[in-house]
Amino acid sequence: MTDLSKKNDAPSPDDLGFDHAAIKVKTFPQIPGVYLMKDAAGRVIYVGKAKNLRSRASSYFLKAAAEDQRTAPWVGEIADIDYVECDSEVDALLMESRLIKDIQPKHNKDLKDDKTFPYLMITTRDEFPRVEVTREPREKGVKLYGPFPSAGSLRGAIQVLQRIFKFRTCTLDISESDERWKWFRPCLLASIHQCTAPCNFRIGKEDYRRDIRRLQTFMEGGKKRLLKEMHDEMISASKSLEFERAAVLRDEIGMLERLEDRGELDTHVQPEVFYIDPQKGLTGLRKVLGLAETPRIIEGMDIAHLGGGETVASLVQFIDGLPFKPGYRRFRIQNVDGIDDFRSMYEVVSRRFRRLSDEGDSFPDILLIDGGKGQLNAAMAAFRDQDISPPTVISLAKRDEEIFRPGESEPIRLSKSAYALRLLQYVRDESHRFAQHYHHLLRSKSSFK
Repeated sequence: MTDLSKKNDAPSPDDLGFDHAAIKVKTFPQIPGVYLMKDAAGRVIYVGKAKNLRSRASSYFLKAAAEDQRTAPWVGEIADIDYVECDSEVDALLMESRLIKDIQPKHNKDLKDDKTFPYLMITTRDEFPRVEVTREPREKGVKLYGPFPSAGSLRGAIQVLQRIFKFRTCTLDISESDERWKWFRPCLLASIHQCTAPCNFRIGKEDYRRDIRRLQTFMEGGKKRLLKEMHDEMISASKSLEFERAAVLRDEIGMLERLEDRGELDTHVQPEVFYIDPQKGLTGLRKVLGLAETPRIIEGMDIAHLGGGETVASLVQFIDGLPFKPGYRRFRIQNVDGIDDFRSMYEVVSRRFRRLSDEGDSFPDILLIDGGKGQLNAAMAAFRDQDISPPTVISLAKRDEEIFRPGESEPIRLSKSAYALRLLQYVRDESHRFAQHYHHLLRSKSSFK
């Protein structure tokens, strides 16, 4: 790691320049970190994060950077470059935010001035604080971290951190004094051990707040101190014969130590083509579909087949408007001969929701079927024949991008720029991609038999 405090290692002003920086960047390690661009006077003019320091920082010295309207006005000012190593891409994201806030580089000007950039917000005013992304950093009774350059990267980081600290991201108003919460059915995040479910009193207020304090310690750069505290607590729990508690701490420590293996944000973040705020899409769906609450969990289903061979189905899961890869599922159609999308959809909906019902797991808020009225009717027939009350079920027909609802003859037609439609298109396209990928895998396997 470059030690920025060593003045005697700094190049003389005569050695500085664009060519000097271009050569220096080739010596950078290929690890996560933060890079700092400097001008001829040694002032930091730009800070950025990278999953691969050498690859990302080198891109500023290519011809494309001099032609890109975002970087062309200032790349010629680069006279030197340094870096700070980080354990993971998540750590780099947090380090980038802290450095920009402290140094205020002139070419990160938009981030330091514009209040519309995203912050991570912890609602410390709540009995059971929640974690969310906000662009309005003026609320009282909250703890803010940021701003961050990318809402997508921040949401991806939250998904990674939630697996470790198991905080809630819902908007429920939970009170420990209200006994009715004992009978509340938690969402699927509890089923996959990504939330400790304070909504069902599976964790007490003090224990939950301890986990939130740990998250805050991590966000403030205290990862080493946090690991030591958790290790000491694990030893203490073991000596007190609290073996279950010790095992939980052991697993959490392991996840923190291996964060660099889990922290690649591109597996948790929406692609750049999805260029809207997911929250606006969810709010739009609530209005369009007349829902009582803003939906959090959307599942999308699609069927894929080729020439009467293998027929497969995919299920993708989105939480808070983002793809949740651990919730993806694949189905091999078992009881349908030839090409029959309707019967295939009937089968996969029956299998999916019969299992959820039998295991007592939560249903999604919205089930999105890829197709028109025929596929939608097949899905609803599956619920009826299984005697299962369905969630909100809709289908999206690709040709005209019309939204169909059960029992309604006329589809919902939205503007192509509507946030709700963009979100549904994203879910639909992701389910189609996942189904096609599974189908290709099966074809590849069969070709070797």
